[in-house]
Amino acid sequence: MTKKKADLGGKRLIGLSPTNWVRWVTQNPTVTARDILSSEFQWIGRESDVLVRASSPQYGDFMVLNELQLRYKKDLPLRVRAYAALAEERYHLPVYPVLINILQPPATMVVPSRYESEFMGLKARQDYRVINLWEVDANLVFQQNLSPLLPFVPILKHGGEVPMVQRALQQLRADEHLSELETLLAFFASFVLTIPLVQQIMRWDMTVLYESPWYQEIQGLAAQRPLVRILQHRFGEAAAKAAPLLEGLNLQQLEDLVDVALEAESLEAFCSCIPPK
Repeated sequence: MTKKKADLGGKRLIGLSPTNWVRWVTQNPTVTARDILSSEFQWIGRESDVLVRASSPQYGDFMVLNELQLRYKKDLPLRVRAYAALAEERYHLPVYPVLINILQPPATMVVPSRYESEFMGLKARQDYRVINLWEVDANLVFQQNLSPLLPFVPILKHGGEVPMVQRALQQLRADEHLSELETLLAFFASFVLTIPLVQQIMRWDMTVLYESPWYQEIQGLAAQRPLVRILQHRFGEAAAKAAPLLEGLNLQQLEDLVDVALEAESLEAFCSCIPPK
């Protein structure tokens, strides 16, 4: 059985059930989603940002800024601060920012819930809510009818068992508007189950999974780690400067850079061989 590729954009996912989504991220059962707004601000715009205009009896109209990230990056607090300010300026409504982290970062990485800075005695601060999907109980997805989270069930707390994945699959296939998200469900199931078992559950050709942009990105992330270790072994702490340059490279590019890392005379020589993005 051949499956079409799923639309992995946050706007598509949240649009499946926007009111249930904003009630979940705000933890307020009285909030209602009105519409999804444009998050493109003149010269910048990102697929990971989803602005939802919402309202509640207590707060009136406001915006929920959803920042969905496959993997956490250290510059996210600054980005959330910038986008919250731009959204408030454009729409003249209060903003409730939410950062949703999908994959768990290394234990040594701290995920803050605010942006803070001080320069020449002037302070700036932006609070936002952090939701780490690996801490979310998978049962809530079914109890609260959170259809946007169905593809993520395998990586949620208590969601990595076969019956839970099968339950999520059944709900996706019961609605023709959700069935295209099977690929995304299979992708995250492959983190906790063997590929043959995932194929048995899905009952379709896994080639479409291997071609998924998300799968390719994770493969690239896995290839980055040994490359960074080689650089650290050869060039010490200075190797950290090269890590940001490796983000976004495909698997083949990263594999080619392993040989460069082993032979380069200096970190600068290695960096000069990194393909431009």
